[in-house]
Amino acid sequence: MMTDMVETVTSEEDDRHDFIRDKVRSDLANGIVKQVVTRFPPEPNGYLHIGHAKSICLNFGIAQEFGGRCNLRFDDTNPIKEEQEYIDAIEEDVRWLGFKWDGQPCFASDYFETFYGYAVHLINNGKAYVDDLSPDEIREYRGTLTAPGKPSPHRDRSVAENLDLFAKMRDGAFKNGEKSLRAKIDMASGNINLRDPVLYRILNAKHPRTGDTWCIYPMYDFAHGQGDAIEGVTHSLCTLEFQDHRPLYDWFIENLPVPSRPRQTEFARLNVTYMVLSKRKLIQLVKENHVSGWSDPRMPTIRGLRRRGVPAAALRNFCKLIGMTKSDKVIEYQMLEFCIREELNKSAQRRMAVLEPLKVTLTNYPEGETEWLDAVNNPEDPDGGSRQVPFSRTLYIEQADFMEDAPKKFFRLSIGREVRLRWAYFITCTDMVKDADGNVIELLCTYDPATKGGDAPDGRKVKGTLHWVSADHAVDAEIRNYDHLYTRPDPGAEGDPMDDLNPDSLSIATAKLEPSLTEIPVGETVQFERQGYYCVDPDSTTDKPVFNKTTGLRDSWAKAQKTG
Repeated sequence: MMTDMVETVTSEEDDRHDFIRDKVRSDLANGIVKQVVTRFPPEPNGYLHIGHAKSICLNFGIAQEFGGRCNLRFDDTNPIKEEQEYIDAIEEDVRWLGFKWDGQPCFASDYFETFYGYAVHLINNGKAYVDDLSPDEIREYRGTLTAPGKPSPHRDRSVAENLDLFAKMRDGAFKNGEKSLRAKIDMASGNINLRDPVLYRILNAKHPRTGDTWCIYPMYDFAHGQGDAIEGVTHSLCTLEFQDHRPLYDWFIENLPVPSRPRQTEFARLNVTYMVLSKRKLIQLVKENHVSGWSDPRMPTIRGLRRRGVPAAALRNFCKLIGMTKSDKVIEYQMLEFCIREELNKSAQRRMAVLEPLKVTLTNYPEGETEWLDAVNNPEDPDGGSRQVPFSRTLYIEQADFMEDAPKKFFRLSIGREVRLRWAYFITCTDMVKDADGNVIELLCTYDPATKGGDAPDGRKVKGTLHWVSADHAVDAEIRNYDHLYTRPDPGAEGDPMDDLNPDSLSIATAKLEPSLTEIPVGETVQFERQGYYCVDPDSTTDKPVFNKTTGLRDSWAKAQKTG
């Protein structure tokens, strides 16, 4: 279980304008609705992903912005795929994102008896019938996008016969797939969803909440709109794939004695480069062990993003920035990274960690002596305080911060050059030690005791500032560096997304950390100075800290190399 802190989003004025918010404003101004009621209606058959985060932010956000309420409703109409584990996880994810639903969570299963009554109402009005066709035969009879369907031979059963058969379906008289209840609408409709859709199917399966009470279950299309109506939802916000279902949604509302008349509005679903959000493909990733589980930091699930160290506020801001549109588009992953960096730059404490250590010996520093230097926790936060870091004769710096034959614009360490050690002293490299293969394994340097704190009394300047850790006090830690799960921004564009998996999406290294990093709690993200943002993983222990890379920082030297 994730243990990072849960924050709560407070209601505030929001002057954003998009087609959904403008519609809500209009409905309120014209008295069409008195109070805005929305809902987030996940199916409890999997874990939420970043696409769900967009819907959560929209539905809960709309309710907050306009003084309304938002329900959390589980559309638990398929007992074969639903588990309490998913229900608990979804509730936890919504809370972590900072939102609270109105009252207790709702469930479609709360309304099963009402739905059954609605089905009987349709039968009594000659608008539903019990069909004996198998699921495959129903698909065959339905026709295609270019050819009309043909009526079932059972379409004209009498009301009495349909009522009797439907009651027997409920009583368990038939096997799975032996019969179904269908709406009687229009088999020649240009909208294939109106060609006598199935309302109820037989599923002899135990339901997580209702147990063995029912052996027939409503289809999602039948339960969804009626659940909205029962709960008084005013604005039923769905992604674009439900646009063709809207005429069916409206048909049910018009032909049933529902207590309210919600209206469905569609918006574009979220697509992000280097991500696949198909539930089927995500399940495949987990089952085939391409990832360690649903909370793997490479996964686009909310749990995976949390474990990677992405703040809830960054996800909310990302959803705000991408806005609401009526047409599908692909969002660059860099926009998500921007939101992550922007939030963590303000909130994350700074620490020093050396990922590829190179030993430094200060030849003029007293042997056996240790100083404790004051280091600011976050320069962006005046109230962030400071900490003590140990300094000694032997240190570690990054291998990349030394170059034997350094060009003019390399402002880090080289023979004869002086740099600043963060929060410490100026040091000058005087010599180096190599191994038998010619690799530099140690630098011999001198330090200037007059520059304690990082400034020279004589006013001389240095252009390079390096992070470091004291070798005598360094803590070894496992660092999990994550890259994109896929090698291309549009996985599966030329076939199966599995063919585009990145074999180097995870690399594990051992780093040297300043000792205060052992005190960071699981789930908190810090900035390794000059490196990037890293989050304490749940696998972490006092003896063996484990950090996940959230995202990197911009590297001015790497940028200079790329531009020549």
